[in-house]
Amino acid sequence: MIKYLEKDFHEEIKNKKILVDFYANWCGPCKMLAEVFETVAPNIDIDILKVDVDKFPDIAKEYAIMSIPTLFLFENNQIKKTHTGYLNPNELINFLK
Repeated sequence: MIKYLEKDFHEEIKNKKILVDFYANWCGPCKMLAEVFETVAPNIDIDILKVDVDKFPDIAKEYAIMSIPTLFLFENNQIKKTHTGYLNPNELINFLK
């Protein structure tokens, strides 16, 4: 399931495995990655949380987001993996393993 952050980031990532996508609406590679999410999301058992860095600059600052798109794979409130830049569908699936 793809979800857009509305309010409490820390509550959204709490005690679960979740992929967080830090993005912006004006970002070309972010738009391309959004299409990959649409393709891959029905076939994976991990929620995707999209965080607009323009709407939530404090969260972007907290996680030192310097480039977008940046992906964080959280598990039990811990960052397990990170990636910056575009991933094709196969690369995304491999990243999630």
